[in-house]
Amino acid sequence: MYSIRIRLIVLFIVMTTSILAAFGIYAQGLLSRELELRFEQLQKETVTRLTISLPRPLWDLSPASAQRILSAEILPEEVRGILVVDSDGERFASVQKNSNKQITNQWTVIQGIHVTLPLYRDTDASNSTSKSTRLGEVRVYFSREYIDAALSANIWRRTLEILVIDSILLLAFTFSLRMVFTPLAQLRDALFALSRHDSDEAEELAETQLSEFSEVIQGFNQTQRKLKRIMGRRRQAEEANKQAYTDLQAAQASLLQSEKMACLGSLVAGVAHEINTPVGIVLTSASVLSDATSQLKNAMSDGAIRKSSVMLYIETAEQTSQLIMSNAERAATLIQSFKQVAVDQTSELRREYKLKEYIDEVISSLHPALKQNDAQVTVNCPAEIVLEGYPGAMAQVITNLTMNALAHAFTPEKQGQIVISAEQNGELVNMSFKDNGKGISQEHISKIFDPFFTTKRGQGGTGLGLNIVFNIINKQFGGSITVQSPPSEGTRFILQFPSVSPQTTPDQP
Repeated sequence: MYSIRIRLIVLFIVMTTSILAAFGIYAQGLLSRELELRFEQLQKETVTRLTISLPRPLWDLSPASAQRILSAEILPEEVRGILVVDSDGERFASVQKNSNKQITNQWTVIQGIHVTLPLYRDTDASNSTSKSTRLGEVRVYFSREYIDAALSANIWRRTLEILVIDSILLLAFTFSLRMVFTPLAQLRDALFALSRHDSDEAEELAETQLSEFSEVIQGFNQTQRKLKRIMGRRRQAEEANKQAYTDLQAAQASLLQSEKMACLGSLVAGVAHEINTPVGIVLTSASVLSDATSQLKNAMSDGAIRKSSVMLYIETAEQTSQLIMSNAERAATLIQSFKQVAVDQTSELRREYKLKEYIDEVISSLHPALKQNDAQVTVNCPAEIVLEGYPGAMAQVITNLTMNALAHAFTPEKQGQIVISAEQNGELVNMSFKDNGKGISQEHISKIFDPFFTTKRGQGGTGLGLNIVFNIINKQFGGSITVQSPPSEGTRFILQFPSVSPQTTPDQP
């Protein structure tokens, strides 16, 4: 408000001063031209009179007469001095003004504008055929001090006029602005008060002015009354929506936890299926070894043991023990992998882990689902990539992307292929998850990371899988995820994140 007022005042002063200055410059130019013309006319007249009047005193050798003529001609302020010399170049008569503007007959050298003309007996120097006698010459010295002083005085007078006129107009303009800005200031204060307080606490402006601003104030008061009614209805709506929002947050948290537990359940089912085969082989091998041991024991008791029986037992024991050892190690490896992945997904602990080994462990846990959907996973990842962060979150990213591909990408007519690639570029890791499925339609591709968006509503889809992946990559890993899905070329998710996750407390996906 005040800056606008100041800018208006400055603009007014600049414009007024510029206009007055322009007129002053124009008047100064006219005055300068008038003084110059007068100066030139004075020079011409003075010289003309001297060339007419001085030849006689010179002819009569009367310095006194010449001195009287010079004293009369030096009276104008522009004339500084006049010097008359005879034909021999000797000073005949002179008059000049000293530094105090006093007229004296004593002559000193004068610097400045001067005009020198010869003096002739017949005073007709322009007639070349005239037989005239050259008597001497006259030198008239002129000064521009009068002109400069007059111009300087005019400048000061114009400057004073501009200051006086500016002051008067500024007072009038300031008073006019006050008539405009005072009501605006009241309206501004009322708006600030309305923004700082509740609408019920803000006071209405008094409608006492009989001017155009009274209509503005009336409009403001009407707007304030309407705003009070709107605010009242909004508070009621907020109170009604507050509980609904709380319920929605609780439901969302429950769905997120369910999705996480579903991921862990899929892991448990996969590991259980994988362990079943080696455990069954171990049990069968142990049963065969037990039967062979019983047979050997009975033969020894009957005293009918033979070397061939012992060799057969040794061969059986060797084979069964190898089967028991290899399948027990297989089961132990699966159990260890399941234990590590399950602990990571439930504890959210931060640690270092090798990316390729961890991807292989998660894919192993998903083997039953992959087998059921006739899909294969290929991992192209250097073994030396080591991450520091939250392996449980990484397991959930890989699991959700894989299960999303199995649920949406593949058709029964075509074997599904998933390629997981990763490479390290400095402190960043670039990871790609690509399938050869049917792709994502253009109308859906911009919504796939939105929470609760799913194309299989009512078929078990919650619409949270890819949203969880998006939140983990962006918030927990401090990276980014994008998707590409050209028509009939499958879908590719491109993940980029630092090898060291940010030091923050991870949010629950």
